[in-house]
Amino acid sequence: MLYGKKDQTKNSTYLQPIFGSTASDRDVPKYKLGTHPIEPRIAYQLVKDELLDEGAARQNLATFCQTYMEPEATKLMGETLEKNAIDKSEYPRTAELENRCVNMIADLWHAPEQETYMGTSTVGSSEACMLGGMAMKFRWRARAKAAGIDILGKRPNLVISSGYQVCWEKFAVYFDVELREVPMTADNMSLDISNITSYFDDYTIGVVGILGITYTGCYDDIAGLDAIINDYNRNVKISIPIHVDAASGGMYTPFMSPELKWDFQLDNVVSINTSGHKYGLVYPGIGWVVWRDKTYLPEELIFSVSYLGGDMPTMAINFSRSASPIIGQFYNFMRFGFNGYQAIHQRTHDVARFLAKTVASTGRFTLYNSGEQLPIVCYKLKDESEQEWTLYELADMLQMRGWQVPAYPLPEHLTDIVVQRYVVRADLSMNVAEEFAEDFKWAIAKLDHSRFLRQKDKDKGVQGFTH
Repeated sequence: MLYGKKDQTKNSTYLQPIFGSTASDRDVPKYKLGTHPIEPRIAYQLVKDELLDEGAARQNLATFCQTYMEPEATKLMGETLEKNAIDKSEYPRTAELENRCVNMIADLWHAPEQETYMGTSTVGSSEACMLGGMAMKFRWRARAKAAGIDILGKRPNLVISSGYQVCWEKFAVYFDVELREVPMTADNMSLDISNITSYFDDYTIGVVGILGITYTGCYDDIAGLDAIINDYNRNVKISIPIHVDAASGGMYTPFMSPELKWDFQLDNVVSINTSGHKYGLVYPGIGWVVWRDKTYLPEELIFSVSYLGGDMPTMAINFSRSASPIIGQFYNFMRFGFNGYQAIHQRTHDVARFLAKTVASTGRFTLYNSGEQLPIVCYKLKDESEQEWTLYELADMLQMRGWQVPAYPLPEHLTDIVVQRYVVRADLSMNVAEEFAEDFKWAIAKLDHSRFLRQKDKDKGVQGFTH
């Protein structure tokens, strides 16, 4: 018989195989805390396995949100997750980076030098829109009261295209504002300004121009809207301002269409929001809102936070949140510069145009957006009633290859039109786009073949009945 030292590794959890562990031998805790802790590497693998059947984020062509950042940016953000963005006095350098970002964005949007612009980071554009909407409501209330208008007799209203993002509906409900929707039409997939003044009255807090309709990626004619409001405001008690919801276009248009006037170059644009996590190229969630002058931001919405022995103004609905996305935004601004952003967006535009040509080449679709404005491809089936398959079926077929491509009806008054949309982001390279184009053609061929087989079976059935 052989003898030796007693095995000391028998009970060592760190040498226990992950899939030979007790934790992996039972269902993970779901709706009630488990009794015992789980070793970290095993917990990591079990949670990772919970996400196995989700789609790959980079194949998600439904979302505007960024799905790639450089490893250095990811590392930097991971190392700063613990910083609380609201604690300006404890993290003064982080507060300074936020301040720099606001100034850089205001410069991109041509904030007037003679005015005192103000801005802040937010948790995405939804919070930014809420702040912009509240500022318009509070300012309207003060001016209406001074003008002798009965502010209790009627709900204030906000005018917007029916192609709005749901955050505006939330704003209307949360802050008791009537949302006056201007219907989109099949011929005008953006804000119809031809009769816009008929929606205005003394209770209109403002009008929203959208730089990139969620449904189609089309831009509202904000310069045209500004000209109409200029004339309208000459003869009314209370002037009507414009808030630009540039969630998608605010970090894209300045680089790709610098000649387009949509921002603070227009007299009546008083505030703008954008999503840094869209074409600002940061992971979710980071948004920004800027007012052209402090007079457009009522003082009751500004709160003082102690900062290095003084007071620093802050505007937010949320309170504690990680400063990591702010730091990621500053990294991108410093890393890419104007020319870097322009180069990335130009390549994104090129990919969108390539995919639009791929769609058009089939002869099966009517294009609503070919990447001319935002790098979005949006289309519907031609003669849908004659098709043997739908865009929903095409979406399902593409998902078999991992691609998440939404199909959905347009908003009210256009719900009979079903469209499909690709959002081209920075990480969709031409190489990957060519792979998608092949899968797109494959999906159509498979659907056509299924239609052929169904028709063949139908014909056989008729023939058999005749005999």
